[in-house]
Amino acid sequence: MSDPVDALILDLLEWIGKGSRPYTEVIEAWRTSCPRLPVWEEANERGFIDQHYDSLNGRAVSVSVLGLERLHCVRTQTTAMAPADQAPVETLRSLALSEKN
Repeated sequence: MSDPVDALILDLLEWIGKGSRPYTEVIEAWRTSCPRLPVWEEANERGFIDQHYDSLNGRAVSVSVLGLERLHCVRTQTTAMAPADQAPVETLRSLALSEKN
């Protein structure tokens, strides 16, 4: 994973989780005006996000099938590479931070 945005997209997908979250909550937490970190925009363009109407929350966001597949693929690769005492998400974050330096 060479792009820090990739690691942040995975964080976004994990944050949304297997259920769904209200659109406004997701946008408040993940929209950025920084052109170097277009996490929300990239996740949408790559097809990792589904937007739909939820009778409980109104407009809602969930991880698409493609997004779930990407998470599974990266988790499998990261778990194989990660030290035993480090969780996969922590490994992703450390990779993103090391790429910035």
